[in-house]
Amino acid sequence: MLLRGRPRALGAAALLLLLLLLIGFFLFGGDPDCELGGEREARRGEGGGGDPGSVPGSPTPRVPSDGRLRPRGAAAFDGVPPADPGGHNRSDCIPPPPLPKCELLQVAIVCAGHDSSRDVVTLVKSLLFYRKNPLHLHLVTDAVARNILEMLFHTWMVPAVQISFYNADELKPQVSWIPNKHYSGLYGLMKLVLPSALPPDLARVIVLDTDVTFASDIAELWALFAHFSDKQAIGLVENQSDWYLGNLWRNHRPWPALGRGFNTGVILLQLDRLRQAGWEQMWKLTATRELLTLSATSLADQDIFNAVIKAHPWLVQPLPCIWNVQLSDHTLAERCYSEASDLKVIHWNSPKKLRVKNKHVESFRNLYLTFLEYDGNLLRRELFGCPCPPPPGAEQLQQALAQLEEQDTCFEFQQQRLTVHRVHITFLPHKPPPTQPHDVTLVAQLSMERLQMLEALCRHWPGPMSLALYLTDAEAQQFLRFVETSAVLSARQDVAYHVVYREGSLYPINQLRNVALAQALTPYVFLSDIDFLPAHSLYDYLRASIEQLELGGRRKAALVVPAFETLHYRFRFPSSKAELLTLLDAGSLYTFRYHEWPQGHAPTDYARWREAQAPYRVQWAADYEPYVVVPHDCPRYDPRFVGFGWNKVAHIIELDAQEYELLVLPEAFTIHLPHAPSLDITRFRSNPTYRDCLRALKDEFHQDLSRHYGAAALKYLTALQQPRGPA
Repeated sequence: MLLRGRPRALGAAALLLLLLLLIGFFLFGGDPDCELGGEREARRGEGGGGDPGSVPGSPTPRVPSDGRLRPRGAAAFDGVPPADPGGHNRSDCIPPPPLPKCELLQVAIVCAGHDSSRDVVTLVKSLLFYRKNPLHLHLVTDAVARNILEMLFHTWMVPAVQISFYNADELKPQVSWIPNKHYSGLYGLMKLVLPSALPPDLARVIVLDTDVTFASDIAELWALFAHFSDKQAIGLVENQSDWYLGNLWRNHRPWPALGRGFNTGVILLQLDRLRQAGWEQMWKLTATRELLTLSATSLADQDIFNAVIKAHPWLVQPLPCIWNVQLSDHTLAERCYSEASDLKVIHWNSPKKLRVKNKHVESFRNLYLTFLEYDGNLLRRELFGCPCPPPPGAEQLQQALAQLEEQDTCFEFQQQRLTVHRVHITFLPHKPPPTQPHDVTLVAQLSMERLQMLEALCRHWPGPMSLALYLTDAEAQQFLRFVETSAVLSARQDVAYHVVYREGSLYPINQLRNVALAQALTPYVFLSDIDFLPAHSLYDYLRASIEQLELGGRRKAALVVPAFETLHYRFRFPSSKAELLTLLDAGSLYTFRYHEWPQGHAPTDYARWREAQAPYRVQWAADYEPYVVVPHDCPRYDPRFVGFGWNKVAHIIELDAQEYELLVLPEAFTIHLPHAPSLDITRFRSNPTYRDCLRALKDEFHQDLSRHYGAAALKYLTALQQPRGPA
């Protein structure tokens, strides 16, 4: 006899089984056109013997006679509605391959120059924001970009990111024979040589233009390699304009392409297959043949890639267009997607960049600007569930930070001195003047609050400058716009700006000085501050003085530039020493900080300077902190001194300990302009704990002096132990 509840249970189980079968049918069955064409073509057979209008591996089985691609599950650019009205170029009907867990993803980027280096940073931010896998970036760069990016990634210290550099100049001979009208120049052709330039054991790589922005995890793009057939070696998105159809204007003659052709802003390269297929010979023969009738490439490497694919269509695996939404001047990208949120990669491939026209451009622009101004420090996060070796120096840094006591009243100082700031050197285009034996670079540092000083400084100092700016990512973009809109600043190509990204609550003044000092390219440097304006004639006078004093060779000297100040926001800047003395006698000028910190500049001996006709030597004294001109290889500033107080004093002690003569120049002067007090000086004046921490740092400095200089350090210890003023 059956139990009463058993038939009911069997019926429920049967109903549940039927429901599961229906769900499975709708998810994994149904439309056979949801297969990627590569899998379908692999079953049909490959090679060049099929329909000449067919692209093996394409979601589109045939190219109609009008030359227009009509992909199913991709974009319909000819205005014909897609077979699935709600899903043009959506890949959700294709069961996605499982994303590789912790697999190292390989990415190659060609980058040259200052502007392109900034573009790479924004691209990498978008990659890091979404990524869940370790990355290996292969950067093909010129010397300028390598110098910038090597420093940037070294100081960024992002976990699970490897960087390899390749010398673009060594690759130039392989492409320099190709005439190219594109604004990218020779560097726009270098993706052609990646199979031979990258390591021979590297089997696959994603190649990206610097002007793309990711809106998704790059691992999803990497997973599309799984859809390649055995022979397919190049994954590309169809070109989203009529360029290769040749109908944009009269006599428009593009390079040959399959249908609409393909865009090379995002490429999946199966490097091992390309090498086996003889890629180098293939593209060179194709380019040579086409250049017999065409004068040059118009779209750089993209023209040659398309010509090769036209002749060898079995090479290509078309990718869903959402992986390269192209915002070119003649873009038809709006036909690629239903919602802007569907997109995976946005490609700003118009020279107009953010000013290109598109109905969703505001949304795209906001995404780009988000990453442009995004705090890169937040991307230093560890990958969850993917153990990776730490960046160089990170382990030692973590150990040092772990030893700090948060309850220590000076914890803030101790933490700040251990902070590794991201550094983007030569943030703007920089053309240093030819090297001269007695040339001098003005070195200074500043934050956003002192930006208004730059134009006046450029008017007073016609020589090279190296300036370190302490900014957030968002402030760096404001600074960029400030320079671009300033006729004075944009005209100066000999001013090198180095962005040190803000992190921590104390101003890392000596770290900033060291960054600016390290990037100076002349034999001598004038160590100044941003709120000082030098005499108009100082640059020429310093070079002449260095030559006359014969400072080259073994003689070590620090040339003292006497410092003055005005309390007036508007005053007539003196054109000579005589005019300055007149203003000094009239009370319009003062010796610098005479009323607050006279010992800081008293050893300069202003009374003697008034009458001096030749340089004179002065002796070091406690708390002396003049502004000096020294050789470029002088001692660096002590980076432990952060915030306000003693940062220059410690440096002058170091110069004196290394037996630099202190020579005061009789015709030199620089004038401090008034400004609101900085946050650090306000904290110094109002916070006893702040001053206690500075005293503790001085004691540590004293101990180091004794260890480094032995008995020679006694004079500093004796002088510094005497009671003094504020700092």
